[in-house]
Amino acid sequence: MAASFIPDFRLMWYLEELRRKEFVKFKELIRQEAWNRGLPPITGSEIRNVKRQGFAGLLKERYGEQQAWDLALSIFPKLNRKDLCEKAARESAIHAYRAHVKEKFSRLWCRESFTEVQGCFDQTITQEEGASLEDYFTPRAARKPHTVVLHGVPRIGKTRLLTKLMLAWSDGRLYRDRFSFVFYFCCRELKQLTATSLVGLISRERPDCIPITEIVAQPERLLFIIDSFEELCCTLSEPESELCSDWREERPVKTVLGSLLRRKILPEAALLLAVMPERPPGLQNILEHPNMQVLTGFQQSHRKQYFCCLFEDRGQALEAFSLVRDNEQLFTMCRVPLLCWMVGTCLKQELERGRDLAATCCRISSVFLSYVFNLFTPKDAHCPSQQDRDQLKALCSLAAEGMWTDTWVFGEEELGRNGIADADIPTLLDLKVFRKYSESVRAYSFIHMCLQEFYAAMFYLLDSPGGHPSPAVGCTEALLLTFLKKEKSSWVFVGSFLMGLLRESEQQKLDALFGSQRSRAVEPQLRGYLRSLTEQEDFLQQMEFPLLFYGLFEMQSDAFASQVMRGLRGVHLPIRENADLAVSAYCLKYCSNLREVCFQVSNVFEEERGLEPILWWHQICSVLTTNEHLRLVRVSESVLSRCTLMSLCYELPAGQRRSSRPSLSLPPSPRLANCQLTEHCAQHFSEALLRNTHLSLLDLSGNALKDEGLAVLCEALRQPTCSLQSLRLDSCQLTGACCQYVASAIASSQTLHVLDLRGNVLGPSGVMLLCAAGRHPGCSLRTLSRRMCINRTQYLEIELDKPLTCI
Repeated sequence: MAASFIPDFRLMWYLEELRRKEFVKFKELIRQEAWNRGLPPITGSEIRNVKRQGFAGLLKERYGEQQAWDLALSIFPKLNRKDLCEKAARESAIHAYRAHVKEKFSRLWCRESFTEVQGCFDQTITQEEGASLEDYFTPRAARKPHTVVLHGVPRIGKTRLLTKLMLAWSDGRLYRDRFSFVFYFCCRELKQLTATSLVGLISRERPDCIPITEIVAQPERLLFIIDSFEELCCTLSEPESELCSDWREERPVKTVLGSLLRRKILPEAALLLAVMPERPPGLQNILEHPNMQVLTGFQQSHRKQYFCCLFEDRGQALEAFSLVRDNEQLFTMCRVPLLCWMVGTCLKQELERGRDLAATCCRISSVFLSYVFNLFTPKDAHCPSQQDRDQLKALCSLAAEGMWTDTWVFGEEELGRNGIADADIPTLLDLKVFRKYSESVRAYSFIHMCLQEFYAAMFYLLDSPGGHPSPAVGCTEALLLTFLKKEKSSWVFVGSFLMGLLRESEQQKLDALFGSQRSRAVEPQLRGYLRSLTEQEDFLQQMEFPLLFYGLFEMQSDAFASQVMRGLRGVHLPIRENADLAVSAYCLKYCSNLREVCFQVSNVFEEERGLEPILWWHQICSVLTTNEHLRLVRVSESVLSRCTLMSLCYELPAGQRRSSRPSLSLPPSPRLANCQLTEHCAQHFSEALLRNTHLSLLDLSGNALKDEGLAVLCEALRQPTCSLQSLRLDSCQLTGACCQYVASAIASSQTLHVLDLRGNVLGPSGVMLLCAAGRHPGCSLRTLSRRMCINRTQYLEIELDKPLTCI
């Protein structure tokens, strides 16, 4: 029997399984077998009174673990212990597969991992990563989370983490007692197949010595990992009749994996699916009780630690990290391990060449351009060779074609059409411009989609970007239009890169990179084009404002931003992370004719980032006082802290500085209950109402304002200096106890015309109080909620004697 080395030396367990007489006979047979094999002998006195543990130690010391195990395996059949032989065969097969996994994924790590730093951020799984991965399959309540979905943006490190998982499992450091076999299916490889079965997929990953029946005999001890699932473009929406339940049946790859994920094949097996967000849409509702996990990449501490590992000099590392940390967009980008490596490598090279890191870190386009410049320029030279320039131009052409054709993986045809020869490939792989797409096909991709976008942006600044060999490639104006309208979801940075490269400092570096003084006509051409776009109402309805803002922020040109932005009358800004705050704070100050601004603020103020987010928010709010045309500020679907809410209220202007009436609107949103709009927050609004004599509308619908908060607002409404015309308090958890305050306020207010109290359980007596106050001769109310809640099942249709519009 061919044996394999068992790393943890399980011989002791087997000896414990032997009965007393079997153990005595086992010792004597071992002596004979060692003599037959010409091995160092064991004397009778050595084994006479030795116990199992001592004998196992003796064999290990005398012959080594592997040879001791081989001897034991040869004796078990002579003792008629078939059960031990079968168990040993299973363990040998499992170990053979573990050895195969270790060899395969060590090779994959060496090929794919650009981010490794020796002794830090290498293939060894960290304690934090191991704990998270173990927790993914920890039973919760009465239901085991058999299916785990790990989603994250491209290149955030999903495959990197899964590779480390496979290596840790192969070494017995992860899932040791939970999974006998772990199989990794990469959909980039599998999509090349026409038809297969689950047996076929498993057979691709296992040595021939493992019986397939042995593998599927205990499906609850199997883990299937499916990586890059979006590559299959599978919706998982096939009718159940089209799925298969037989693991030996050959079907298309999509069907086989869909049947596995939808629990038609081996439903007891555990599944780990790595996929991009929303690919396919509604995945959480399709799978059975999935455990959804988000991979966010490097946290702040990881990024700092990575810089310290990458740089030999800790002082230089901290200097570089500090500069990156000051650029919110660049710092956010470094969450992606590969981009963190690229940024760190670039800054390290800049230091070695004696360049100013502060100038490089100002904009992401500066960092990317410096990285590419250093990549193609020898350390002792000032510019690339002509051969390198030709190769760079070919890369720019290839990247542009890929952007327009939604191609991220390039075969021989695309490479040749754009001037990249087979002889160029090894160099581009060594430079880490390209990465091999898969082992099975001759295809390549840029190491990150961001870099492809950057090369594509450079293509539009060459002397003659026209005449591309692919007719799909559009002109510069078409690129910007497509980018700003978000017609291609995969275009994230290309427009920002293009605008950032228009800066004179970047233009000069491009001149040196491509070896000629290029025309500067692109900048005024794009300025005029963007100005005309922002004056077209139909375009503004389709434009993604953050994309324009990020482009202008990257360019950092006051004159350019002023000319482009002064035509805007209204903007909608979703603020999902701190970089959005910084960009919005920069761009809003140039919107001199802004009438309306709408914010959607995610939970960006919870991170411990010091005062910077608060300062950016304060700058954003200051547009209320500096823009004389602004009439409406709408904050919807947002989570605001008390501090940010106070800043917003404080910036509502006072006095007679405007001829028009501004309004602050916080429309209904289930997440606004998290804004902490308690009686304390109501106090901020109350102060704003009294200070700002031109605030006409206040909409606090959907907030847990409660009776205490409304009492504070009503006190302000009763004051003669309050000029509010419309107050909307739909679904604010109000009760009949507040109606006394409201009745007093509407009876005395000379300006309040609209009051919306829908969605609040006021009770019959409370509603009657409001109706009576509405008929008061001094009441100016014209519109009152028509359908008010008496209780949770009864509503009152209001009819008042005076002219009053009901809503």
